[in-house]
Amino acid sequence: MVESALRQQLVETARASVRLGLNRGTSGNLSVRLPGGFLITPTGIPYDDLAAADVVHLDARGVAAPGQLKPSSEWRFHCDIYSARPQVGAIVHTHSHYASALACQRRELPAFHYMVAAAGGDNVRCADYATFGTAELSANALTALEDRHACLLANHGVIATGAHLAIALALAEEIESLAGQYCAALATGAPVLLDAAEMARVVTRFASYGKQDSH
Repeated sequence: MVESALRQQLVETARASVRLGLNRGTSGNLSVRLPGGFLITPTGIPYDDLAAADVVHLDARGVAAPGQLKPSSEWRFHCDIYSARPQVGAIVHTHSHYASALACQRRELPAFHYMVAAAGGDNVRCADYATFGTAELSANALTALEDRHACLLANHGVIATGAHLAIALALAEEIESLAGQYCAALATGAPVLLDAAEMARVVTRFASYGKQDSH
């Protein structure tokens, strides 16, 4: 897909994250990979006011060409995830309500429901806390994302990744839904967790989950 189309897609996905209740105002940030770099939402601009020309193009080191707007303050973990995870084509970072509440308790999302496997394993880990926008936060996020497609960020929010923006956004939405269910389950007692063997079976089945056979 050409850069102009990806810019518009990024704007539309950012607006969708607000419409879905995953972000508000200027919270969160989104990016999509390009050859030799990536596009990322700029800092400080509400998504409803965002235009395709406002999207910032960074190279693989996170350096912007002169004359662009300032990128999101979280550009560093986007840059480092793309560098470490070549299969990731897009990243959606949110401050969604329930997932952020769990993150503020520094709790992971455990295997209380089989759909936790959508994130790639038997839990959604919570990365250790670090100040936003720092190399330390980026390193902590990469650790929590090992063998996973998503993680929580302590006292912060959520990172969801995917091959493209629609997949990353859908995963961010799924994580928020699961976090809400988990909070409700905690309110009524101790949820029964699925064991590691069952979650391993579910992760295997997710390889073909929701996919039609080719014709």
